[in-house]
Amino acid sequence: MPAHLNEHGRPIGHPLPHWTARPAPARVTLEGRLCRVEPLDADRHADDLYAAYALAEDGADWTYLTSGPFDSPADYRAYATEAVRADDPLHYAVVDLSTGKAVGTLALMRQDPANGVVEVGSVTFSPLLKRTPVSTEAQFLLMSYVFEELGYRRYEWKCDSLNEPSRAAALRLGFTFEGIFRQAVVYKGRNRDTAWYSVIDAEWPRVGKALRDWLSPDNFDGEGRQKRSLSAIRASAEEPGR
Repeated sequence: MPAHLNEHGRPIGHPLPHWTARPAPARVTLEGRLCRVEPLDADRHADDLYAAYALAEDGADWTYLTSGPFDSPADYRAYATEAVRADDPLHYAVVDLSTGKAVGTLALMRQDPANGVVEVGSVTFSPLLKRTPVSTEAQFLLMSYVFEELGYRRYEWKCDSLNEPSRAAALRLGFTFEGIFRQAVVYKGRNRDTAWYSVIDAEWPRVGKALRDWLSPDNFDGEGRQKRSLSAIRASAEEPGR
């Protein structure tokens, strides 16, 4: 039997008597051990980002993005200049603290402060960032900001259903797959069926702890190799009695 019924005996969602609209994401700087996530600035970041993206052997990384690839630093700077004018999507640069250079971007988009929902999107990581602890920390910093500072209830990840690397990244980070929205988007002159993933506030303590444990310096050897994978850490935490 449903836990909550209205005065007509119809099942309803659990009450949220103290809920209030949350603040919109802001142009904040988030400091980590390995990286800094800061508002994208074309003058400060565009040249570093173009150089980092140019390290890829071809334009394959832009396949599932709505923008790019870019033919010159000037083209990318023009894109970044336009992108930073919007509050939604709100773009952030990821700065590798070991070099002081921007190596990728991501954004908070489809912002819904009234319902406490936001999506992380436009994830554009260069070869210097992909599959590194820095990339995981950048995602963790933004997730922590949304859940712990802004108090949101739901954090979404959406991608082309054919984008297997993005789908694998979502699951690795702790998102739950929710389904496919068919014919959801038209981009670059083609159809996109969109795969939806989310983390909700009740899951964040578990998801966040696994990310913190994986990012801990104790989880890496002298060569910078992980001792335990993020999935192994999460599985261990879910064992009975833990």
